[in-house]
Amino acid sequence: MKQIRLGIVGTGLAFERLHLPVIQELNDKFQIVAICDVDHVKAEEWGRKLGLPSDRVFTDLHRMIELPDIDAFDVIVPIEANYAVTRQVAAARKPIICEKPLGGSLEEAAAHRDLAKQAGVPIMIAENYRYNEEVNLLRDLVRTRRVGDPIYFIQNETVDFPQLMTGPDSYAHREWRQHPQFEGGIFLDTGVHHMAALRHIFGAVRTVSAFGRRQQEDFGPFSLIQVNMVFHSGVMGHYSFFVQGKEVQRPLIGLRIFGTGGQIYLEDRECGVINIFYKDGRHEMINFRPHRGYYNEFLNFWKAAVGEEPISVTPEMEFGDAKMVFDILRSARAEGVPVDVDRTAEYTPQYQTV
Repeated sequence: MKQIRLGIVGTGLAFERLHLPVIQELNDKFQIVAICDVDHVKAEEWGRKLGLPSDRVFTDLHRMIELPDIDAFDVIVPIEANYAVTRQVAAARKPIICEKPLGGSLEEAAAHRDLAKQAGVPIMIAENYRYNEEVNLLRDLVRTRRVGDPIYFIQNETVDFPQLMTGPDSYAHREWRQHPQFEGGIFLDTGVHHMAALRHIFGAVRTVSAFGRRQQEDFGPFSLIQVNMVFHSGVMGHYSFFVQGKEVQRPLIGLRIFGTGGQIYLEDRECGVINIFYKDGRHEMINFRPHRGYYNEFLNFWKAAVGEEPISVTPEMEFGDAKMVFDILRSARAEGVPVDVDRTAEYTPQYQTV
C-alpha cells in the first residue's frame, strides 16, 4: 500500500485540530515529511513535535516545493491567501488538498476553479460538510424520497462570534478572522459550509433572495442574514444565520426537511442521530458518527492520488458553493433583490464569474 509523503503548508489551528489527527489516524497512507509556515517560531515548534530534521522545516514556500520526495501537498492557510498559495504550490505539479473556500472574492474563486486544469494537477477541496456522514445520509433520504416528495426546509444557524473572539483557543480569536481581508467575513468562512451541505442534499440552486441586518463589526457585514432559496428540483427553503447570539432552547431548530409523507430532522451535526417522522405516526432514528468528514475527505484524497477513485469535491464544485455565498451577499445588499445562482439543474454546472 502506497504511503503518500505530504508537505504541509500552514500550521495553524486547522492543521492542529482537524487535519493532523486524521493524517495520524491514516498513518498507513500518509507521512508528513516537510512543513512550511511564514511564522518561523510555529514552523520550528511543529518541526520538533513531528520529529522533522531542520532541513525539512521552511518559511520559504518555494524552497519546500522543490523537494523531490514530496508526493502531495496539504494547503491550510487563511482565506485571503488560499488561492495565491495554492497557485504557487501547483507549480510543483503534484496533487493538492486545500481548505475552503476557494478565495476571498468571486474572481479569486473563479481563478482557483480553473487552476487544476491550467496547472495539470489534481486539486481536492477539503469541504468536510460534503464528506460528513449526516449530510450524505440526508442527501440519500431526500433522493430516495423517504418522506415522499421533498417540498421545503428550514435551517437556523447561530454562533456568538463576539464571545468566541475572547477565547484564546478559539478559531474566532485569530486576527485574520476578526478583521478579514475577504468579502463576507464570517458568512463566507462559515456559511460556505452550510451552502455546500444544502447543495449536496438538494442539488443546484435556481434563485436566492436575501435580507441582512447590517452591523459595524469588522468580522462580517451582517449580524443576521435570512435567505429564501428555490432549487432547480422545485424544493424551496428558508435559511437563517445569526452571528451575535445563541439558540438556547432544546431541541434546536436545526435543519427540518418537510415532504409529502413526513419530516426529516437533524438537530445539529453533533447529535449523532437523524430523526424521521412519518405521517402515519411511525418514527425512525438513523445514527451517524459526527465529524467524520475530515477522515472521509483525506481517504478520498489518498484514493484519488493513487488512482483508485476520482476526487469527490473538485474546485469547480466548491466554486458553486462559494458563488452561492457571494450571490446571497449581493441580494442582501440590494435588500432582497432575487439573484440567479445556477444556470442549469446539473449537479456540477459550468459557471461564469458574471
